[in-house]
Amino acid sequence: MTTPIIILILLTSPLLVAFIISKLAKNKLNIKKFACWGLGLTFIFFSIGHFVKTDGMVEMLPSWFPFRLEIIYVTGVLELVIGITLFFSSLQRKAAISAIAVFVLFFSSNIYAALNGVGLGGHQWGPVYLFIRTPLQLILIAWAYYLCIKNAN
Repeated sequence: MTTPIIILILLTSPLLVAFIISKLAKNKLNIKKFACWGLGLTFIFFSIGHFVKTDGMVEMLPSWFPFRLEIIYVTGVLELVIGITLFFSSLQRKAAISAIAVFVLFFSSNIYAALNGVGLGGHQWGPVYLFIRTPLQLILIAWAYYLCIKNAN
């Protein structure tokens, strides 16, 4: 299951690289900026999944749910917009708040997918996947709140 590893690499890489460069150059590190960039890359990655793995994403919603395909595309665009806005300092706070809202609102589809063994991104493991996904969601929410919303510098 490589998806959680990819997510953590995308999330942390900009901050890690900026930290190393700031130490070498003896400059002050702008934690918020690079933490938001990492979250932005992560959201762009999430968005790509909506357009590349569309069928699997549709399966993450119950069959009785209306407009499943359209919802997948709209939420993919929403995640792309959040991802892009996380790169603009004037929009980072609102984008990070939106990111947290998305994590909370979309988590029910992860629960549904895990309980129903949807064959996408580890969900086929069943409820065991929630033992991985839940802490990851909490990490992403904490990252967004403590590093992108609160004054991190």
